[in-house]
Amino acid sequence: MSFHWLTGLSFAWPLALFALLLIPAAAVLYWWVQKRRSKYAVRFTNLDLLANVVDRTPDFRRHVPPVLLLAALALLIFGLARPQSTEKTPKEEATVILVTDVSGSMNAEDVEPTRLAAAKESARDLVDTLPEKFQVAVVAFSTNVRTIVPPTNDRDLIYRGIDSLTAVGGTAMGDAIVQALDIGVPPLPVDDTTTPGGANPTPSATPAADGKQKPAIIVLLSDGFNSTGNVDPIDAANEALGKNVPIYTVALGTPDGYVDITQNGRTQRVRVPPDVDTLTAIAEISGGKFFNAPNAGQLEGIYKDLGSKIGFDLSKTDQTHWFAAAAAVFMLAGAGLSLAWFNRFP
Repeated sequence: MSFHWLTGLSFAWPLALFALLLIPAAAVLYWWVQKRRSKYAVRFTNLDLLANVVDRTPDFRRHVPPVLLLAALALLIFGLARPQSTEKTPKEEATVILVTDVSGSMNAEDVEPTRLAAAKESARDLVDTLPEKFQVAVVAFSTNVRTIVPPTNDRDLIYRGIDSLTAVGGTAMGDAIVQALDIGVPPLPVDDTTTPGGANPTPSATPAADGKQKPAIIVLLSDGFNSTGNVDPIDAANEALGKNVPIYTVALGTPDGYVDITQNGRTQRVRVPPDVDTLTAIAEISGGKFFNAPNAGQLEGIYKDLGSKIGFDLSKTDQTHWFAAAAAVFMLAGAGLSLAWFNRFP
């Protein structure tokens, strides 16, 4: 269980924070005691004797030690709740395959300036957030599937590949997922003597330094329904599950989006709503997550959030010792000032 406070910390035992109610209760009790003490002093009728007993009227300093002790109590309660800070550490290595729909429906303008332009800009932002060691591949799909950029660390090459995307044709979503899987999780190498030329026709991710295959993640953005291709998207999602490759899907556009198609001199307006159901199913089956992006602002936020999720590990560090140390400082300060000013221990 976690509880997010104003400081951005989380707490392993947030219920302990209810003990903070003791602080205002103690403050009210202190005020009441001081008020009673004042009334008792008024009842002391022999003012000349009172002046001889008390050198001078206590000033504001008498309140400082109790305030410091109350602050120490508050810090101890925070420490009891076991505060934890969350730190982001870059993952070592991985391959991220950006699979982007470039069918004709991506020319729709319900996402400003167009769906494709917003997708390209957000894809660049996503690449910017990934650790430098991550390899990135760019796959575009419409009627056919093309590997625009094979897995690489060359960010300039990746950006040029993203900028080169243009929208035309149908939507072969299932084929695109299979192509991405071939890139991210290539088949085991075969003996060159049995394969003509000894070459793998599909550019693929390089293994990690320890010889193991790098983890792969697919980010699939689409704005329409699967309309062509040889593989059903759900079958492709099951294949991704078998290869332990999560697919993060993004449905771009609104249900009212449309494009104007001109054929034989006649222009027809065609609605192009995103296939939310299929994209949701792909994410759920493969172990990824589905996102809905009806506008450019939400798409940008989704891609930046994705960069944090797939590029970094979140680790919690216990911060109890800092609160305990601060409480000790406040307690010692309150006790020291009480001894120095009033020659007594509170």
